[in-house]
Amino acid sequence: MTLQISNMTRRFGPVDVLRGIDLTIGEGELIALLGPSGSGKTTLLKIIAGLDWPDAGGLSVQGEDWLPKTAQERRTGFVFQHYALFPHLKVRDNIAFGLTVMPRAQRPGKAQIAARVEELLHFLQIPALADRYPAELSGGQRQRVALGRALAISPPVLLLDEPFGALDAQVRRDLRRWLRGVHDATGTTTIFVTHDQEEAFELADRVVVMGAGRIEQTGRPDEIYDHPATPFVARFLGLTVEIPVTLRQGRAEAPGLDTSALPRRAMADGPATLFLRPADITPIPDPASPFRLTALTTTGATHRLVMEGPADCRPEAEVARRSAAALTVGQTLRLRPEAGQIFPGGPGAQTLPAAADNPRFKESTP
Repeated sequence: MTLQISNMTRRFGPVDVLRGIDLTIGEGELIALLGPSGSGKTTLLKIIAGLDWPDAGGLSVQGEDWLPKTAQERRTGFVFQHYALFPHLKVRDNIAFGLTVMPRAQRPGKAQIAARVEELLHFLQIPALADRYPAELSGGQRQRVALGRALAISPPVLLLDEPFGALDAQVRRDLRRWLRGVHDATGTTTIFVTHDQEEAFELADRVVVMGAGRIEQTGRPDEIYDHPATPFVARFLGLTVEIPVTLRQGRAEAPGLDTSALPRRAMADGPATLFLRPADITPIPDPASPFRLTALTTTGATHRLVMEGPADCRPEAEVARRSAAALTVGQTLRLRPEAGQIFPGGPGAQTLPAAADNPRFKESTP
């Protein structure tokens, strides 16, 4: 199902939660809404599900206006972070629940419901769990049951809100691969919310990066990783080293910086900020450089460096220990960025969205 969101806004009291969201999701796409807490991800998901309504804007599926429809009429599949399974029902009854509560005219017969449940139990690789209660399951098993319950009604759109957030790291990785396989097998248009960059990039066809109620960037994972469109996206995706530079004929220049590996940029001459990931910086001993190594730690495979430079710049770098040059605290180093992003204006001009880090703001505030 193709889903169209147009100029959608939502306010909770004085807070603009969604600020003019425009987004088209193609049939069969798997889309990740990625961003920090307070960026509007869950609010947008709830509006699509019919659990909340916008103050303005449109929502249509296959050209049909969905805003007048109730949540039951939309029949979206919704999977929550904390499973929301019925503790008094066995696995097979949890999966069947959405089918059993459908309006009588649309409700399948008991035999059809039982067949659909058996089909999903085998599809999700949990037939042995059919007669257990949720309390007898692991977290990963519960999440599979929750997904089965969502899929049982053959939803036009599947919505997942931080579906793996309550699980440990290894289970999350295993379930991510499994969920991608489920999506490819069903072809259901799927939208999931996450603040985990690795999760979004591994699972999604496209990633929508949100900040303070706005879409900052939409694109394929590799596009967003290599070419963040705004300083906010750059910071959120790990470009945490910011060095003031001067642009001259498309080339960034600064004392102690070797930018020969970076492509020229079609930008006007003047002050700018170079955004870098610590792992994309190669430090080279250079007695004439203004950057001085002030701290050096190791994790075994990696050296972590902290340096001081001009204008209170304190860049950090990560280099492979076995291939790194011999380094000592107090040494001066030239920095060679292997990849990075440049935005016009000095560091003071690069600001985050106003509400992105406001701890008082919660998306789920009614």
